[in-house]
Amino acid sequence: MKNTFGSSVSVTIFGESHGKMIGAVLDGMAPGVTVDPEFMAKQMALRQSVGALSTARREADKVQIVSGVVDGKTTGTPITLVIENGDTKSGDYEQMHYIARPGHADYTAYEKYHGFADHRGGGHFSGRITAGLVAAGSIAISALASKGIYIGTHIAACAGISDRKFENLEEDIKLLADKSFAVLSPEKEKLMYEAIEAAKHDGDSVGGILETAVTGLPAGVGEPWFDTVESIISHILFSIPAVKGVEFGDGFELASGFGSTSNDAFYAENGSVYTKTNHCGGILGGITNGMPLIVRCSVKPTPSIFKQQETVNFKTAENTPLQIKGRHDPAIVHRARVVADSAVALALSDMLALRYGTDYFAGNK
Repeated sequence: MKNTFGSSVSVTIFGESHGKMIGAVLDGMAPGVTVDPEFMAKQMALRQSVGALSTARREADKVQIVSGVVDGKTTGTPITLVIENGDTKSGDYEQMHYIARPGHADYTAYEKYHGFADHRGGGHFSGRITAGLVAAGSIAISALASKGIYIGTHIAACAGISDRKFENLEEDIKLLADKSFAVLSPEKEKLMYEAIEAAKHDGDSVGGILETAVTGLPAGVGEPWFDTVESIISHILFSIPAVKGVEFGDGFELASGFGSTSNDAFYAENGSVYTKTNHCGGILGGITNGMPLIVRCSVKPTPSIFKQQETVNFKTAENTPLQIKGRHDPAIVHRARVVADSAVALALSDMLALRYGTDYFAGNK
């Protein structure tokens, strides 16, 4: 289905940026999984704007759990999650109804939906729609944690400034859990802040790279060809607005190396198999090997900038200058971090349910 991801555990997203409400339906999640409203609220807060670094739009993002959860536990039936929109200023977009904002989906949405797409705030193509993904992802993250599987994402780079690499994964994932600006190095965090603020002052925007680590995954999950772990995770990560590249392990760096330095040597210890390095990012032949999964995605600069740009009126096919107004982010990489966590969690939940059965995450009475 067009707005649904997943086979065994699936998520369907709905709504528009300036519509009455947005949300998601999470289907196939086993019964007995804990749904903690406080944890869900914390995840939603991580997706929200961060002071001067983000848009002035302020939404409460309170999630209404309409079905599928009773007494804090999933029932096994579809979980419907609804989030009301409140702080909308649709008038900001009326003069741009047929103007193609560079870097946005205005023109492609117009063509795809024969001119009937909701143009306000990007409509169904807006990053606002990821709120439903985060709400559903919070349940998937809890389900994974019940199996000892933990996910953490940091801003590996922003505006050309690089964070330190993951070191002790367990400790780093804990460190990132409550950070609204998920950087491991305090010094690099300060520099990134300054670079984003400088871009905002100049009417411009910056992008970045998110790096996600997953610990506790068992070996043997995934398929060897078209449903590889890389394929499934890339599928959902590329669905996040502004993501333009995905790589696993050492990714593109491997292209300039040698087999002797790129291969991960195996060793056995206490009856278990490990690799001495993890250049492959925990995946071999499309299947997890039991080592930490490492995936990075690139997030392009926010396309809505306050500099004058050249574009077209796609209804009249006339060239026109564009000066965007309204409320926009000078960077979205810090807000996208929790979306990446949620997307990876949903993908892994689906793959684990396919591997071990739909009751893999089922709780005990």
